[in-house]
Amino acid sequence: MIYFDKVSKFYGSNCVALEDITFSVEPQEFISIVGHSGAGKTTLLKMILAEEKPTKGGVFYESVNINSLRKSEINHFRRKIGTIFQDFRLLPNKTAYENIAFAMEVAGRSDEEIEADVPYVFELVDLTPKMHNFPHQLSGGEKQRVAIARAIVNHPDIIIADEPTGNLDPINTYEIVQILKKVHSLGTTVILTTHNKGVIDSIGKRVVTLDQGKIVRDDKEGKYSL
Repeated sequence: MIYFDKVSKFYGSNCVALEDITFSVEPQEFISIVGHSGAGKTTLLKMILAEEKPTKGGVFYESVNINSLRKSEINHFRRKIGTIFQDFRLLPNKTAYENIAFAMEVAGRSDEEIEADVPYVFELVDLTPKMHNFPHQLSGGEKQRVAIARAIVNHPDIIIADEPTGNLDPINTYEIVQILKKVHSLGTTVILTTHNKGVIDSIGKRVVTLDQGKIVRDDKEGKYSL
């Protein structure tokens, strides 16, 4: 479980990114976080990844204060989280297969595990025929599928998807959402941020709405409402 306990984040004296945020994310939950630009969504995600520290309050993962972790412990903690970005962040000089294999190598996985798991995640995201293509040979939707495969290949407890459909057309957006639902159905916690009303409404899961750094709505089966 992830728990925000009265978290505030200030940048200087006049910029409030988050103010008195208290909420939790349960294991195996699918939660969407929405809000206008500047509402605090990215700061909230950075708190979970230990990339930012609260000015006040604490962020906890399974009762451990994330911000009390030492550098070596943070690296171990981050292996529990797979991250999907709007801009894909694939290595351009490596094939799709090599991008995912490299993520496994960094995590210390064996050659045998890589040979078994990489084809499996390509099958999961329905991209097996393109696994040996380079990123420049893939469409935007295909690149995002590779990014999802990379995020899940090390079996994380949590997937953070930060605007994963922001650069995609409606058809590819629909397909990415279906893959995220499939990942969630396998027992992974999914935390999604998006501006896309159609995405939120199609998921039908919990929606937390941020406005000017505060939680203004928390609906268990919500729709996009700003």
